Amino acid sequence: MQIPPSKKVYFLGDFHLGAPDYETSLAREKRVVAFLESIRNDAAIIFIMGDLFDFWFEYKTVVPKGYVRILGKLAELSDNGIILHFFVGNHDMWMRGYFEKELKMLVHYEPISIDLEGKKFQIGHGDGLGPGDHRYKFLKKVFRNKIAQTCFGAIPPSWGMGLANYFSRKSRAATGTSDKDFLGEDNEWLIIHCKETLKKTHYDYFVFGHRHLPLDIVVGENSRYINTGDWINYNSYAVFDGHNMALRYFKEEKP
Repeated sequence: MQIPPSKKVYFLGDFHLGAPDYETSLAREKRVVAFLESIRNDAAIIFIMGDLFDFWFEYKTVVPKGYVRILGKLAELSDNGIILHFFVGNHDMWMRGYFEKELKMLVHYEPISIDLEGKKFQIGHGDGLGPGDHRYKFLKKVFRNKIAQTCFGAIPPSWGMGLANYFSRKSRAATGTSDKDFLGEDNEWLIIHCKETLKKTHYDYFVFGHRHLPLDIVVGENSRYINTGDWINYNSYAVFDGHNMALRYFKEEKP
């Protein structure tokens, strides 16, 4: 895929809008929107790496209340010709066509391989990759099951959303601050995934979210693993200008 001259490709995600409370989430949402506005003139493609929301479920005729700023901004960018990709995360995997129809986003349920200016990328949210985490991998199959989604969709939205948000908060509380600790290359599941993949196929860049820790690590000859971090603690993102890939941090200018 060719990138137009002077244009760039952006990667960002793990906003977890909705957590931990309305006021904190709203401030984060406004910060993300400010960043998207700042790149609107030089962005050719934007990859949203998943977990845009702390919980998201699309009922047949109902979508969750709120988030009008981020959804409106994404719709505006799409209407202006910027290509938008969204990778379903472990907190917002229950998509039923709303993003595709209203935002014209390309929604991906698994990692994809793509060539950008002669560089080969593997891009995805990152959940369930590599060894370990067998409990989550089992739960992911259950949550992705159409029958399970239909059953959950039969629950009235006020009950279903309340129940789901409760378990989402419990999951985050159980994680605590462990996301901030780098475990070493031999214990980071996504690094192990990258190195195992390189035994079969070369990629110049692996780009994932999910980990909540900004990382830029050499995983093989001419191959790097980039984790885009999150917007809870880091306001981090990655950008590819057609030649180089860089991990950066957004600092909003105060009026």
